[in-house]
Amino acid sequence: MDGIIIINKPKNCTSHDIVYKAKKITGEKVGHTGTLDPMATGVLPLLIGKGTLCSKYLVNHDKIYEVQLTLGTKTTSADGEGEIVEQKEVLEEIWQGEKIKNTLTTFLGKQKQLPPMYSAIKVKGKKLYEYARRGQTVEIEPREIEIYEIKLLKINKEQKQIEFQVHCSKGTYIRSLCEDIAKRLDNVGYMSALNRIKVGEFSIEEAITIEQMQEGSIFYQTIEELFQNKPKITITPNRLNPFLNGVKLTMKEPDGVYRIYCQEDFIGIGIVEKEFLKRDIIV
Repeated sequence: MDGIIIINKPKNCTSHDIVYKAKKITGEKVGHTGTLDPMATGVLPLLIGKGTLCSKYLVNHDKIYEVQLTLGTKTTSADGEGEIVEQKEVLEEIWQGEKIKNTLTTFLGKQKQLPPMYSAIKVKGKKLYEYARRGQTVEIEPREIEIYEIKLLKINKEQKQIEFQVHCSKGTYIRSLCEDIAKRLDNVGYMSALNRIKVGEFSIEEAITIEQMQEGSIFYQTIEELFQNKPKITITPNRLNPFLNGVKLTMKEPDGVYRIYCQEDFIGIGIVEKEFLKRDIIV
């Protein structure tokens, strides 16, 4: 089995937990294209077998999340699992008029974002959460992100919660976004729920649970299907073995990634660079 399976990750388990279970089910090498926090749910693409070689083509995907932001409370980790460090009254004026909608729209576009201290970003060889757990402070460099779309879904005044959907670039920290939104509302807040509904072209509608996978309902995309939008190159049988052995073939095609066939058989993925075709992924 070589390809990609879309898992709907449940709450209170790590991405590593899902990878471990998938390895036991398939007996294959398994990887993922980007972690989800333990408290988060939703789309987790798993690369199976030779599909793990495709990770470099998938890590830069943009993402869509459904987010719940709770106002009035700030935590150490910017989510519901941290300790409360500040509480603030949520004034009635926050809920009036178009204030929340208008505040959300101010986050559209490219911007600098400061990652949360409880994250896996490395500074001086250590992950930020390692510093945070020791109570140490370290200087964090802001990162450029982009918010393509953000829209209000629901307001719950009684629970002091805002639900919104955000389409954002790779590297966006939703916990930091929640804190920044609360700050622009002249308040504090934390991310109380997170559901990832899309990663690149992979959506929640095509995802299965790990329990369905255990029961044998394994729906996956092959490597050929994964690259179906890439152009096709057909090589002759006499050029197949040299290509498989790593010999670069002359190929007068534009630079880029191609699906490679010999006759009607899918061979794998190749890259054309300066009129030379080299192998990349062989199935």
